[in-house]
Amino acid sequence: MGLFSTSRRTFLLAAGALTSFMDTTTTRLRAFNGPKKHDQDNIYQRLGVRTRINAKGTYTYLTGSLVFPEVSRAMDEAAQHYVYLEELQQKAGEKIAQLLGVEAAMVTSGAAAGIMLGTAACLTGKDPKRISQLPDLSGMKSEVIIQKSHRNPFDHAIRNTGVRLVEVETPEELENALSEKTAMMYFLNAAQRKGQIGLEKWVEVGKRRVIVTFNDAAADVPPVGHLSDYCRMGFDLVTFSGGKGLRGPQCAGLMLGRKDLIEAALLNNNPHEDTIGRPCKVGKEEIAGMCVAVERYLAIDHDAEWKAWEKRLDAMDAVLTSIPGVTTGRFVPDVANHVPHLSITWDEAKLGITRAQCGQELRDGEPSIEVLVDEYPQGMAVTPFMMTPDEDRVVTGKIKAILAARRAEG
Repeated sequence: MGLFSTSRRTFLLAAGALTSFMDTTTTRLRAFNGPKKHDQDNIYQRLGVRTRINAKGTYTYLTGSLVFPEVSRAMDEAAQHYVYLEELQQKAGEKIAQLLGVEAAMVTSGAAAGIMLGTAACLTGKDPKRISQLPDLSGMKSEVIIQKSHRNPFDHAIRNTGVRLVEVETPEELENALSEKTAMMYFLNAAQRKGQIGLEKWVEVGKRRVIVTFNDAAADVPPVGHLSDYCRMGFDLVTFSGGKGLRGPQCAGLMLGRKDLIEAALLNNNPHEDTIGRPCKVGKEEIAGMCVAVERYLAIDHDAEWKAWEKRLDAMDAVLTSIPGVTTGRFVPDVANHVPHLSITWDEAKLGITRAQCGQELRDGEPSIEVLVDEYPQGMAVTPFMMTPDEDRVVTGKIKAILAARRAEG
């Protein structure tokens, strides 16, 4: 999927303007990551919470990502004023939709909230009675179609609305499952290589049968083109996490798509009372932060950023392959954390340590380091995606020390 072009006009938020984009890679990386010290006094130390080096990627349990400095400033600015929340949602949605070249947009309290609100929109439309009635589906459609291979823990957000998930495996089963009860067809983007029905076919069937198609693309940025590609492909609704690759607030996300469905989702959401989405509050700070996060993300030189990641992996590779018996490789996941990774393998019997043991030692060490282990069965893997400058040297040094110590013991 190709990158898309978008306006680069300066977006002013409150009284503050976004800072200009830095040209050099070194300066840009500093601005992108922000300052981070593991030995300085901070709120986490005062609470007795360990900070971690994230050599793994964007994971919710690891608190996603580090926000852009511009995002933090925008959130601070937003916190100093009162506004009508509905007006802010409307204006922010219009701005984000304009930036991304999609029909409509809204800021949610996360991708999972987008899943639930999108489903609710398909069930209720803008009908106040139906909105207050959920999850009682009396008089409404009651089923959502999902491929069996796309079942995942987050589809609980769909079931929150009271619908029944109908599993299908083949195109023929999909056609037969669609009925007057069908409210939506849900597609898990991370599982697009699984199952027998791909993105284009899912959209084609939905258009032909006049059923809303929903793409859960939560962690699928980068590449930047995904922010508009799926809407252009024909999906009626698409949701993204705001606190992962977009580097926005942790408790925020985006839902993009058809204007009528976005409007219905907003009516099912906070601040409207007696709605299924009332607990999914997204505050003025998060809405403002997401606006700036989107524009900041679009301003990045993504080609230069990719080359910078590769250069950091080159340095890590040189250190790790200097350890006798250690081999490395490169890979990029198809979807989710779609960035360069370095795989690290060794003969566990000869070296006397398994990748799980190495991963645990890294986690228990000081500083604590998170790497890919269980999620990557071929070995252990790291990525500079969420590491701040210089942390890659710390990570490689720790891995080398652990493996060298085991070799010396053997």
